[in-house]
Amino acid sequence: MTPKNESIDAAAEKILDVDVSQEMQESFLEYAYSVIYSRALPDARDGLKPVQRRILYQMDEMGLRPDRGHVKSARVVGEVMGKLHPHGDTAIYDALVRLAQPWTMRLTLVDGHGNFGSPDDGPAAQRYTEARLAPAAMAMVADLDEDVVDFVPNYDNQFTEPSVLPAAIPNLLVNGASGIAVGMATNMAPHNLIEVVAGAQHLLENPQASVDDLMRFIPGPDLPGGGTIVGLDGVRDAYENGRGAFKTRAKVSIETLSPRKTGLVVTELPYLVGPEKVIAKIKDGVTSKKIGGISDVTDLTDRSHGLRLVIGIKTGFNPEAVLEQLYKLTPLEESFNINNVALVDGGPATLGLRDLLAVYINHRIEVVTRRTRYRLARRKERLHLVEGLLIAILDIDEVIQLIRSSDDSEQARERLMTVFDLSQVQAEYILELRLRRLTRFSRIELEAERDELRAEIERLEAMLADPALVRAAVSEELDAVADTYGTPRRTLLTEARPAAAGSAKKNQPVLELSDAPCVVLFSTTGRVVRIDRGDDEDAPAAPTRRSKHDALRSVVETTRRAEIGAVTDTGRLVRMPVMDLPSVPAGSVQLGAGVKVNEYLGLDRKERVVGLVSLDSEVPIALGTRQGVVKRVATGAYPPRPDFEIIALKPGDAVVGVAQSTDEELVFIATDAQLLRFPQASVRPQGVAAGGMAGINLGAGSSVIFFGSVDASAETVVVTVAGSTAALPGTDPGSSKVSDLSEFPPKGRATGGVRAQRFLKGEDALTAAWAGRAPALAVGDDGAARALPESGARRDASGVALGGVIGSIGFSR
Repeated sequence: MTPKNESIDAAAEKILDVDVSQEMQESFLEYAYSVIYSRALPDARDGLKPVQRRILYQMDEMGLRPDRGHVKSARVVGEVMGKLHPHGDTAIYDALVRLAQPWTMRLTLVDGHGNFGSPDDGPAAQRYTEARLAPAAMAMVADLDEDVVDFVPNYDNQFTEPSVLPAAIPNLLVNGASGIAVGMATNMAPHNLIEVVAGAQHLLENPQASVDDLMRFIPGPDLPGGGTIVGLDGVRDAYENGRGAFKTRAKVSIETLSPRKTGLVVTELPYLVGPEKVIAKIKDGVTSKKIGGISDVTDLTDRSHGLRLVIGIKTGFNPEAVLEQLYKLTPLEESFNINNVALVDGGPATLGLRDLLAVYINHRIEVVTRRTRYRLARRKERLHLVEGLLIAILDIDEVIQLIRSSDDSEQARERLMTVFDLSQVQAEYILELRLRRLTRFSRIELEAERDELRAEIERLEAMLADPALVRAAVSEELDAVADTYGTPRRTLLTEARPAAAGSAKKNQPVLELSDAPCVVLFSTTGRVVRIDRGDDEDAPAAPTRRSKHDALRSVVETTRRAEIGAVTDTGRLVRMPVMDLPSVPAGSVQLGAGVKVNEYLGLDRKERVVGLVSLDSEVPIALGTRQGVVKRVATGAYPPRPDFEIIALKPGDAVVGVAQSTDEELVFIATDAQLLRFPQASVRPQGVAAGGMAGINLGAGSSVIFFGSVDASAETVVVTVAGSTAALPGTDPGSSKVSDLSEFPPKGRATGGVRAQRFLKGEDALTAAWAGRAPALAVGDDGAARALPESGARRDASGVALGGVIGSIGFSR
């Protein structure tokens, strides 16, 4: 009997001897590469891990766009797992949840409906939540059907998926990333979209730009929850070599909770820190007696008012010193370690700021180039069909006769190709065409389409032939993305470094908070000054005597470390740091000691500041122009640039006035002595790029000389000064009158208004005008006061002769 082992095939008994250490090394490297490439690290081009990319792509394939309804998250997870992602549903759902959390993502890509968790708690199960794509995600998947990226087979070769998304948004820098691979990890901070786009555009125009150049546009991370970044040395290190660290602090204010109690109010927390974590640490510190001076902690956070954590301070304790304790011992101050590791050409690399932008820019250049090639091919194909159809329309009777006399479609096609010199594609298209298209009107349409296609083909070919045009297209698309999805900066950046532990002495705060309330005054003669308030002062004291430059145009309540805006007649808003302004004591205000605002801001002599505004106020900014346009700028829409256009002016137009107050009415006064007052509510707020709307209907040859806001319920006056346009400037004092605002009936916006002064002989226009709270104050060009007539004149009365030339009119302190 043959032994059992002798009947086995000899080939099946082949045994290979391998070195165990070599086998382990090779297997481990394969596993490590799989984790790095397929799971843990984002691609530097679109900033997405494979699971995130598959979620966005599959949701787009499912039609879950922002204008459609939400669907169960479980359905999305099932589709992604079944078609694209060969891993568990938990990993897919966790990635989906992260894409929808506004405290994690600076720009969310998934619009979640339901309980998607909080910084302290996890989300509900996938069967309870719903999701769809967020508007920004549409920019990530745009143009996928135009051959802009390569598609690769899925895990079982039944479907295909994009190897990378087109990513019109620089997602990696904007949303950051985190992940742990084998032997390496990544941790990237979120940034502001508007700033990243500005940096990318600068690198597009200046390929040799340094990190310092780029940091003028991207000064530091912008975290979703706001807070303050303390010290930028670590940020600079990360931008240079891809690795660094910085500290983030919560935004905390010291407020009076009751007449006898002071507290710390936390409205912003460091990145990924929740209020419950802070409360737990405070309680632990108080219990262990490491933290003193705290009476209670209350979490008043809600969906209407956002984060509000109130920490009560015991009587007799210094709030600043308690706050410094909390910064040291609780998550109110946290460190963020930057490690910019991402996949470049299929392998991990540590990237600095310039490298991150360069990889993204190169990706977008390739996307735009491939899209242009695709569109060019489609336009040429369409042009070929249109030209063939036009040939057939010219001899339509012969075409019909030829088709009718053919035995079959193949013979008809061959005869069309022979008789009319058509290609096979053109002949097939003509045979499949409906007869109603072969009309004279359709011929006109086809000729117009042919001309349009030729022009489009010429434009696309020119773009492909000139790389500069491709880069310009990339820059324009980045501009559009920033305008559509950009939001103001949330995180405050400061060069100050955290104080070392143990530096507090005698219960004094470790870090002096130098910020304090102040008032900025701007005179009609162009001088600006800061008044630092004392502890018991609510407003600047009135001077005992009049001095030069006392007539005011703007008063802005702010703080010393804040920025305010200076609006110029060219439609620009220039940010103005308050700290560097000259200051005077509140009891002896001398505007003559102020600095000229044009010199302070470094403006051109031809550009004039028309008013100052607060950038932190919730009150919209109202502007009026020389051509009678009015605009209210929506709050929170100010770009974080040093200066920006706040209104799009028409040629020859200029801003004549700016107002920012809760007064209910706006006032225009024109050179032909027409005055119009109408409600502010009739002007809807617009974004900074808008051009406004009709404010006053001007007469022929007239223009607006004054614009402002008024409070009809207060003592408000209208001052007008008439003169001759033929007289040399500064030589004719003219005549003036002062009337109560109640003399002028309110009218609707975009009407002509009512007459404000009757001209005397030789007078043909108003040379100065003003409306506001009494008393009005007029000054000459040298800033010295000028006398005005007494108030009470009729609306359309003539003026009283003046003793001196009036340069400007404003209000007094």
